[in-house]
Amino acid sequence: MSNLKKAISPAALISIGAAGVIGSSWLYLGSSFFAEFGAGGTILGFAVATILASFVAMSYSWFASQFPRAGGEVVYVFVAGNRLLGYTVGWLLIGTFTALAAFYFTATARLLSTVWPQLNSFPMYSIGGSDVYLPAIIIGLALSLFIFFVNWLGAAISAKTELLLFAAMVVLAGFVVVAGFSSGSVENFWPLFDAELTGRGNVSNILSFVLPAMAFMTGFSVVAIMAEEATSSPRRIGQIIVWSVVIAGLFYIIVLTATAWVLPWQDIAKMTNGTIEAFDVAGMPIISTAAFVIGVLGLFTTFIAVFSASARIMVALARIELFPKVFATVDKKSGAPRAALTFTLIIGIALGLLGPGALVWFLNTMGVYIGIVWAISIWSYYRMPIINKTLKDGSSTPKRSIFPAIGGIAAIAIVLAALLPFSPTALTSPYEYLIVLGWFGLGLLIYLFSPKKMTRKESLKALLGEFYDEEHIK
Repeated sequence: MSNLKKAISPAALISIGAAGVIGSSWLYLGSSFFAEFGAGGTILGFAVATILASFVAMSYSWFASQFPRAGGEVVYVFVAGNRLLGYTVGWLLIGTFTALAAFYFTATARLLSTVWPQLNSFPMYSIGGSDVYLPAIIIGLALSLFIFFVNWLGAAISAKTELLLFAAMVVLAGFVVVAGFSSGSVENFWPLFDAELTGRGNVSNILSFVLPAMAFMTGFSVVAIMAEEATSSPRRIGQIIVWSVVIAGLFYIIVLTATAWVLPWQDIAKMTNGTIEAFDVAGMPIISTAAFVIGVLGLFTTFIAVFSASARIMVALARIELFPKVFATVDKKSGAPRAALTFTLIIGIALGLLGPGALVWFLNTMGVYIGIVWAISIWSYYRMPIINKTLKDGSSTPKRSIFPAIGGIAAIAIVLAALLPFSPTALTSPYEYLIVLGWFGLGLLIYLFSPKKMTRKESLKALLGEFYDEEHIK
């Protein structure tokens, strides 16, 4: 086992964090958002979700500034808690990231089919009520192998690729925003709410969208997970985590506001493909294409981020022998954890081949996993002053802000909203509940049969490396 190479610049790290959050599906889901929550509920709901996600990110920020090591939450929860809790968050994150890798396997063809509907041809089989088409399989395999190859070359290459792609997204988003605000009018945007359309009051529309919007704010933890490979100072890494959330939130809010500005948002609510379709109907096909390209680039950037993150979680678990040791090995030349990347590829393709119908089940369980991870991580944040009165430099552990606790409450709300059958955002299929139980059960079996021969001191040394301090961390 060896340390990962420091190869990610500050700008690239910001790109990894922000682009890891943004993704692509929101671009064509804008119509559904407007129809169900109104423009006001969608935009203001994203604003509230951004604030809540920033509160969660504050706890990650402090941890990353103290322990900038691969694995993020695995490291933080192990230090503040124990082996089982550290393993639990790691296992849930692997479930999340591999499900996302599988989602992008199928989502690429879904996005491309909005322009080339002939891609939905040559059905091979059907799972979960959805056909799986041959072109979608070919596109998914090609994209997965490309993302795998980029990561195989090491963090230096994948981070630079992420930076270039995110820069292109920002430039194209600038064109979309300028076109929307210069061609549209406030009359299209106002009033923000339509109770007759949504069936809810103004405040209810906002609050009803906050939990779904929180799902679109996940991904910032990739910065913490990749921290060992960052060239930035630990303090700067912590700041970048919060910046990533704010940048991503503003990206969503500004582009969706421009979308609601270009045409009456009630008309957009009747469409199918959100921002992409709205600008096309408004007579701006070039801007519509720009929005489409943003979506394609978002697929690539998020895919790269979750692929990298999944592998680094496996590295952290392997360092403390909760995963086979081979997953902690790092290629000497590239600095890439190639065994972990290969395993991520295999799982992503295997799940991706199930098609969009079955993948909905896996994706819907992600809210449960992420909510639990956030809640445990925030608990760890508040536990640190109890077990660690002073830091390595001799200074006192700073008093804890109340804001992460608010984020923690939101995280618990996400879990309850998904698991309680009477909740409007509850898991919709018995298969989804079985997947949650099955993933926890499989994880428990792996944990029970793992060696667990390392002492806590040995495990802390392996996880923290140069940041281990026996006097202050026990």
